[in-house]
Amino acid sequence: MSINNSYFSKNNTLISNSLTNTGRNPVTELFYGSLATSQYPNGYSRFIFDLDLTLLQEKVADGTISSTCTDSITHTLRMVNTSTFNLETLNTTTSQGRLRATSFDLILFRIPDNQIWDEGVGYDFADLIYEYSNSDRNFSTRPSNWIQTTTLSGWTSQGIYNNNNSGSTPYSALTIVDTQHFQFGNENISFDMTSEINQILAGTLIGVTGWGIAYVPEVENLTGLTDNYEVQFFTRHTQTFYEPFLETNYDDIIEDDRNTFSLGKVNKLYLYLYEDGSPINLDSLPSVSISDANGTPILGLSTSSSLVVCQRTKGVYEVTITALSGYKTPCSFYDVWSNLFINGFEIPDITNSFTLYPLKKSYQIGTTTQDPKIYGFDYYGIKQDEKIYNTDIRKVGVVIKQAYTTNKLLPNVDAYYRIYVREGQTEVQVQDWTKINRTPNEYYFMFDTRDKIPNEYYVDMKVISSGEINTYKKQIKFQIVNVKYSE
Repeated sequence: MSINNSYFSKNNTLISNSLTNTGRNPVTELFYGSLATSQYPNGYSRFIFDLDLTLLQEKVADGTISSTCTDSITHTLRMVNTSTFNLETLNTTTSQGRLRATSFDLILFRIPDNQIWDEGVGYDFADLIYEYSNSDRNFSTRPSNWIQTTTLSGWTSQGIYNNNNSGSTPYSALTIVDTQHFQFGNENISFDMTSEINQILAGTLIGVTGWGIAYVPEVENLTGLTDNYEVQFFTRHTQTFYEPFLETNYDDIIEDDRNTFSLGKVNKLYLYLYEDGSPINLDSLPSVSISDANGTPILGLSTSSSLVVCQRTKGVYEVTITALSGYKTPCSFYDVWSNLFINGFEIPDITNSFTLYPLKKSYQIGTTTQDPKIYGFDYYGIKQDEKIYNTDIRKVGVVIKQAYTTNKLLPNVDAYYRIYVREGQTEVQVQDWTKINRTPNEYYFMFDTRDKIPNEYYVDMKVISSGEINTYKKQIKFQIVNVKYSE
């Protein structure tokens, strides 16, 4: 599985019955209840945002993210709670005199009626007048806010919707994308937006202008409270690493069995296409058939019968072949790829070969146990401590060999990589353990810096062998830096 992060293009916090704008605040404060101990207005607040899906749509269009081999593309909205790392903040008051909210539900809803809105330039939640100034430049009532979307327009219903199910936009008319329960109030936001985003990518949902996060109406409408309760999350203006984003997970793993094609088990073969070293797509899915050593097509092993070809990622096509049996091994076969068109031009059939090995080559069965192995790694594509522009896409090759040897390369290893950044002694995960692609001539993974926040990154390796899981820490360290263009 690989990931793509899509970041917010704008966000704002709307305060009930207030013109206050806090679009530039690095933190959103979602609150409800009585505010007798605070200078803030009574009521509750709602957070709104929109997503920049440009890079995600580009990857879908060019086949980097493909759904023809799998339907397991997921999209999860992630926002970090400001009290995640400090349990001492639970059941205590904040500097504004508020209690940390616990035991509540938040909803993720789509902004109705495709209403256009602006982020605004405000920072403070209140107009604080300082001695040296007659105005607070961090306070703003410019749109958007509870009433207005822009200078010339307002929400069809103040606050976007009415939580009493009245007015032009009642709560019952909202599209609720997901609901999340918060037991302690220090949990991070993790809303499932899979169906919503997949509809946008497919073109069946158009004109969306953003989404909102709010307490369920039952919480917003609580009366008789003597305290105010809140939960806080980092917004897109945070100066920390915890910028909110949409995490897209997609399956682009390549597990090529051409060198280890075995009798009696399911195997996969791939066709790779490049133009001057860069992956290139066919106009449509190709066809494939399997022939024996004499070039005679094998009945039932073609796309006209049982085989199905799919696109795994850009320039890579996959076919899964059911377990073969009844052959004397080792023996040779051919996979013939046809119906190859690029930009309307037909390319001659491509014939590749593979050897069918006995099943016992894949298993170790006997009277002795298998000793675990210690591995060593070499890398190419990223240099140690390299500074990489955030416009790069790197193919990182991994040479896996037996430790303490110089040339004993291993052909079939269950290896994974993980990417993270460090903040003090804390490791902040960027990409969870992901299987490394295996082709007939290399192991590798792709690393796209375009959706990564500039920072220092680390790569760990993990290998599973003889029941052991061995992790190799800080194998690669590199930095992603911003490219700044002059205007």
